Amino acid sequence: MKSVTPESGSWRDWPLARLEREYSPSSCVPSITPFLEAYVQRSHEAVAELSCEQNVRWGDGVDEVFDFFPAASSHAPLLIFFHGGYWQEHSKKDVSFVALDCIAEDIAYAAVEYTLAPQASVGAIVEQCRRATGSIARQASTLGFDSRRIFIAGSSAGAHLAAMLLVDDRQGAHGPRENMIAGAILLSGIYDLEPLVPTYINQALHMTEQEAAIVSPIRHRLRPPIPVVVAWGQNETDEFKRQSQSEAVTEYKEFPGRAHFTIGQEGWEEVADYALDWAVEHARSSSPAPTGRVHGQQPMLE
Repeated sequence: MKSVTPESGSWRDWPLARLEREYSPSSCVPSITPFLEAYVQRSHEAVAELSCEQNVRWGDGVDEVFDFFPAASSHAPLLIFFHGGYWQEHSKKDVSFVALDCIAEDIAYAAVEYTLAPQASVGAIVEQCRRATGSIARQASTLGFDSRRIFIAGSSAGAHLAAMLLVDDRQGAHGPRENMIAGAILLSGIYDLEPLVPTYINQALHMTEQEAAIVSPIRHRLRPPIPVVVAWGQNETDEFKRQSQSEAVTEYKEFPGRAHFTIGQEGWEEVADYALDWAVEHARSSSPAPTGRVHGQQPMLE
């Protein structure tokens, strides 16, 4: 998605302990448990309060399902969300809470499930998310949303997966067609996976340096320009901040006082208000938008 900045290779000279600390969001908070519990609690509330069609199929595999929250209008825009967890933890059930703010803005919401590592490689997960997006789009008339106004979003590893849907040489026959995605919201993501190869994070992923480069959106060319917003929290590691501050995006946003996990409870409302207001604005606009991406703050693993 951009040229790697001159300082981006400095991680190669670091001791392993420093590298692992930089790519461990939990190093910035006393405990991640309260945040993960908040995700689960608010997600339970969303399912209880809102209309929700669970485990809709986007493919034939066991994990190839999504949860759909319809908006009041059958012609509303749709936000497709990919959860985080370093491709090896969590599930769509943990991000149902995003629907609360989407439905309030008359935006339909879909939370995608995908197979976790080590049962699937990162490359296979990327391909699943491409197929999921294409399949969901083809169900627009049945589910009730505007297939011309599909936005994708994700946090942490989910932001990486969303970003991989924005590059023009990796889509395949069953992925989203060229003009299918109207915009993207990328929160506290990781876009160059090569620094993960020597770390404990790669124990379940089994990536080589070559494989990591192939699934790093920062190393690919963006598709035709769409609005992209990239966001991150002020209290993130330097490496997460560096990876978020790449070129070729519409907008950047750092959220003061937020950490990687403070999307729950008091943290998420500010991010949601900003990101969804942005999505509504672009969903209502018929004019082409410049290339871009936003940063916010919400990866979901240690």
